[in-house]
Amino acid sequence: METIRQTAVAGLFYPDTGKALDRAVQALLAKAPANPVRPKALIVPHAGYAYSGPVAASAYATLQSGADRIRRVILLGPTHRLALRGLALPDADAFATPLGLVAVDREAVRAIADLPQVQVNSAAHAQEHALEVQLPFLQVLLGDFSLLPLAVGQATAEEVAQVLERLWGGEETLIVVSSDLSHYLSYDKAQVMDRATAHDILRLQPLVSYEQACGSTPVNGLLLAAARRGLEPHLLDLRNSGDTSGDRHRVVGYAAFAFAQKAAS
Repeated sequence: METIRQTAVAGLFYPDTGKALDRAVQALLAKAPANPVRPKALIVPHAGYAYSGPVAASAYATLQSGADRIRRVILLGPTHRLALRGLALPDADAFATPLGLVAVDREAVRAIADLPQVQVNSAAHAQEHALEVQLPFLQVLLGDFSLLPLAVGQATAEEVAQVLERLWGGEETLIVVSSDLSHYLSYDKAQVMDRATAHDILRLQPLVSYEQACGSTPVNGLLLAAARRGLEPHLLDLRNSGDTSGDRHRVVGYAAFAFAQKAAS
């Protein structure tokens, strides 16, 4: 019998019916600015769509011109509810959203199963929103694709990069790292910190604190792998919840980045 990881935040972070969810994602993508970059990897925020949806859409909009080439998504995000050593695979065969099922890529699972930092941990995925909220955007844009979801706990950048190297593939493989930036600062303080964080990412410099980004561990792994592979980061959007929701007292920072092969000089 197929094991399905059911939705945990449908109706909370995004609409809980397929029709409403498709409409919401399409509306966000329609408002996102066009960008010619062809990404191998993305960094995308993971709050409710009312807060980070417009920023997330600016990243996913870069897939519109080449969506037909992407058949596999490697999706990494931090664990918010469970302390964990290493990177956790689910024990599910597919992930559900109101738009349908996304199959877990069993071949990709086998490719990294021998790595000591990788484990199977269904509890790490059961209530985790950081990965789930990315799936509707991917479903709308890509249609049929396979997924390798990894919940990332305490790990080194090298351990994350090693996993990415195993799964790198070609243009059929997209890497998505789910991360918000600063949390619960005043609007002005958040802007200062988030601009500094964006500057570090654009220079492929590792983030030194979880205060910069809740997903700093998978982000740092991607930065290391991107430097080795000759990818260049592009900042697509940088805002916070004060810009999208209006409340500027305690905000959460959001950014979208695309990583693409450097243009030949």
